[in-house]
Amino acid sequence: MFPIIHSNVGMLELTPHICTLTEYLILMDNNTEIWRHYYEKTLSHKHSPRTELASKLNESNFKVAIDCGCGTGSDVFYLAQLGYQVYGFDINPDSISICRKRFGNDPLVEISQASFENYDYPTCGLIVANSSLYFAEPTHFKKTWDSLTSSLVNGGVFAGDFMGMNDSWAANYRSPTAPLTKHQVLDLFAGFEIIRFHERDELGKTSIGKMKHWHTFSLVAEKCT
Repeated sequence: MFPIIHSNVGMLELTPHICTLTEYLILMDNNTEIWRHYYEKTLSHKHSPRTELASKLNESNFKVAIDCGCGTGSDVFYLAQLGYQVYGFDINPDSISICRKRFGNDPLVEISQASFENYDYPTCGLIVANSSLYFAEPTHFKKTWDSLTSSLVNGGVFAGDFMGMNDSWAANYRSPTAPLTKHQVLDLFAGFEIIRFHERDELGKTSIGKMKHWHTFSLVAEKCT
């Protein structure tokens, strides 16, 4: 029997569901197909405007960037064009395959297959985590956040999103998610100057056209200490 872990409403509360091998393999196949569909839809997307803003705000003079959950590499491509040494990682093998084909032997780009929890974060001036921290392992979130932010030099910039408690995926999603309250998100940024903050709490479509309730917090912040 295989345990499938779903996050509950509280970030650190997990509810295991036991399934058979057949059910487990079907779930994994379904997840793979969903991600492949997502990558097909987003392959032609441009970089995020938030990434562009963050790169302009980086006053650390340290042109090294980490793209956490790099997907099809839109932000990686943009940052490399600006002359950044870009380290991108993603846990999904389809993402890694796409990015390695896309960037080939580009000396400014290094792509790794890794999770938030096991990635070895290099010292950097810019961290991009657009729509990816939603899927960080909730039981290790604090340790992950500390590892991530300790790699950012003073004057460096973080740009990314966090999942809120009202989000459709905050409970009983097909894989663990890391929902946070607004207070918890703001507490993460002690030692930062928050430059832009936006809360979204509404119905809307996903990248593959399905409706869900979105509850997210999007931030751009400069590390001060």
